[in-house]
Amino acid sequence: MNNNNKNDKNKFYIATAIAYSSKQPHIGNDYDPVQADAIARFKRMNGYDVFFSTGTDEHGQKIEEIAKEAGVTPKESADRITGMIYNTYKRLNISFDRFIRTTDDDHNESVKKIFVKFYENGDIYKDYYEGLYCVPCESRFTPTQIKDAGGVCPDCGGNLREEKEEAYFFKLSKYREKLEKYIEENPDFIIPVQRKREIVNNFIKPGIQDLCVSRSTVKWGVPVEFDPEHVIYVWIDALSNYITTLGYNPVNTEQPDLFNKYWPCDLHIIGKDIMRFHSIYWPVMLWSLGLEQPKQILGHPWLLFGDEKMSKSKGNVVYSDELIEKFGADAVRYYLLSEMPFDRDTSFTYVNFIRKYNADLVNTLSNLVNRTVVMTEKYFEGVIPEPQTTVGVADTPFQKGAVVGDGVPDVPQIDVDTDLIETVISKSGDYAALMNEYRISEAIETISAILYRANKYIDETEPWVLGKDETKKDRLKTVLYNLLESIRIAGILLSPIIPEASGKIFAQINTDVTDYETVFEFGGLKSGVKINKAEPIFMRLDEKKILAEIEKE
Repeated sequence: MNNNNKNDKNKFYIATAIAYSSKQPHIGNDYDPVQADAIARFKRMNGYDVFFSTGTDEHGQKIEEIAKEAGVTPKESADRITGMIYNTYKRLNISFDRFIRTTDDDHNESVKKIFVKFYENGDIYKDYYEGLYCVPCESRFTPTQIKDAGGVCPDCGGNLREEKEEAYFFKLSKYREKLEKYIEENPDFIIPVQRKREIVNNFIKPGIQDLCVSRSTVKWGVPVEFDPEHVIYVWIDALSNYITTLGYNPVNTEQPDLFNKYWPCDLHIIGKDIMRFHSIYWPVMLWSLGLEQPKQILGHPWLLFGDEKMSKSKGNVVYSDELIEKFGADAVRYYLLSEMPFDRDTSFTYVNFIRKYNADLVNTLSNLVNRTVVMTEKYFEGVIPEPQTTVGVADTPFQKGAVVGDGVPDVPQIDVDTDLIETVISKSGDYAALMNEYRISEAIETISAILYRANKYIDETEPWVLGKDETKKDRLKTVLYNLLESIRIAGILLSPIIPEASGKIFAQINTDVTDYETVFEFGGLKSGVKINKAEPIFMRLDEKKILAEIEKE
């Protein structure tokens, strides 16, 4: 195998869990690709050669039953839902490199050979499965798990089905000690840390049961090559996508360059409810194939509706497409990325969505850009001024040491220019550190700090007062330049979060200085360039009107 690119430090492979093509995913499901997209864009911005894979899981009993009820073939049913998922991702500006489907021919052929490889390695044996099964989750559970969940599915809360059938099993139990040791010796393999504790304490230490990996009562799936009465169970099929998307097939004499370059995966982005599949089944599958482990698995929290997990079966779902229609893709992306903490669940409400939109995107960001561009048009005919060397001190009595009514403050006023610049540079550094730790909501807070400081700078310097005094023209040049430069830097930091709005910011201030490395040194904006017409990036939402409209729907 050619491993010449194996240690390429500039490569970054990120993959999301693939969406199940039974029904249209809700906004909580769409957090996977949105989070992964922000990370992928940030890595590209840092000069990494990124491969970003996402897609759909299209086999299994649930899809087979849905198709039968609709009077269509399983493939036709999957095609329809996958089309909806693909279009939603495109509308959300998900910048994937491959959208893999488990019905893709190359994937199916590879999965057949992967199953054969497991069998030849002695990791698969035939037996009978008897127990309770959740069709929506495509999952089987132990009696203890079912008892603890009150007799229903531990994941979705749905009813379970009694089943007995001939099946093949994977010897997960054979790898229990190796897996536990690997997780303990690689503390960053599973993040956040509570996910690691849950997997080790709830699933590994009590003992891992062998995994049923085929179905003989379901026909919609990848057939077992040496026993075609069986189809390969959905998790073997689905998890394999992370390597088949790169062209992996165990029968290859040499794996393709794409696989050699990007594997192992740098980051798996998945929901916390499917952590056990990715942190138990997937590592064991890779060991059986003789492949390296992914570097990191991130199990993100849930987006709740009220106090409950969003669930199509409960009818408490909100769809991304509906939100995009009302508010735009950037608003949806911003809400998801800014509201979802790194390690705990959060709740969606329309009231919170609208208020956050108005507070952050309209008041803080859009108004700052609009005011600054309008003042540049008014005072300098739309040409970015050359900053002057004079030190800027506070022009209003709002600073420490200033006394209202006195002509001279009792202590020197703060240097507002320096304070603004230092805030922008220091927060840009904080942003970098947080994005590299995938703490996106916290990284967004650092951008907000830059925007808040810039808005405060306007209040401190009062450009409209400076514009009335010809002797203060040089000071006004510095003030507006500093504001425009702060906006440019904020636009770069926002580009992985709200790419459309970032593009509009760059267009309005007419800059091509958008490389990430330029955010760490203030002064990159070119003077003498004519900016474009001021247009609000986000328009204020009428909360009462919108909520009334939603209530009628």
